[in-house]
Amino acid sequence: MFLGQSCNSRGEVAIGIINAVLEKYGTYESFEATNGGKLLSKSQIWSIIRKYMQKEGCSGEVVVQLTEDLLSQAVMMVENSRPTLAINLSGARQNWLEGMLRHEIGTHYLRGVNNAHQPWHSLEGRKQYGLKPANPTEEGLASLHSVLFRKQPFLWRAALLYYTIFQAGRMSFCALFHDLERYVQDPGVRWEYCVRAKRGQADTSGPGCFSKDQVYLDGILRILRHRQTIDFPLLAALGKVSYEDVDHLKQYGALEKARIPHFMQDTERYMQQLDHIVATNCLSDEELEQLLPA
Repeated sequence: MFLGQSCNSRGEVAIGIINAVLEKYGTYESFEATNGGKLLSKSQIWSIIRKYMQKEGCSGEVVVQLTEDLLSQAVMMVENSRPTLAINLSGARQNWLEGMLRHEIGTHYLRGVNNAHQPWHSLEGRKQYGLKPANPTEEGLASLHSVLFRKQPFLWRAALLYYTIFQAGRMSFCALFHDLERYVQDPGVRWEYCVRAKRGQADTSGPGCFSKDQVYLDGILRILRHRQTIDFPLLAALGKVSYEDVDHLKQYGALEKARIPHFMQDTERYMQQLDHIVATNCLSDEELEQLLPA
């Protein structure tokens, strides 16, 4: 089965976020043009990357590739035994590139570096300490960091990915492509969302989906729901762990070499930004508590 009762309520949240953007800007394309800024040249991208790597103290540690062949906006991977960041040129916008770097380098890469020092860095270690899966915390946290410090931190992408998977479980590729037109006018962008949702399906003429992309919104909502009780710097320091495991792991963690992303070091400002994300996306603590009872 694809969807349960709890997913339907998350689906309603996703549509609410999408509609909040459309009510303010008319179309996603207008929102992107107004807030994302211009597409950057390769030299501009390299300049921003270098400055960001300096902020995180990881200059020279990560190989960076610029490409036009990604389904996602960016992805961290290991290539030839080296951490490698591939960035999609078509998504590198002036005001949003640093958010992409906070997502990939500041979250995925640095949590990975911290994880390597922990006694639970191996699969056996994770079992020994009874760890929950790193997701949805990992992708939820990274997705929040993508929009952190934006003036209008709408969670559009996570919401639309969630909605697309929801519909893909009920629709053919063709029907899904036409359904998304209500939210995305650009046929090329719609095609990319459909390909993500249908990848791995032997027959795309019927219902079926690759459901991993729902993890972004799911993780976001869980973290926002519990944001007042999460120790965020510790969540980064302990490595690839769920926010639910932080309290019982902190006494065992190797923290002396932990690297905390620069944007998480001012906790007061960080918490204000999370509150701003909640308000901008027309969420409320009451709604989050109903969606995710303790």
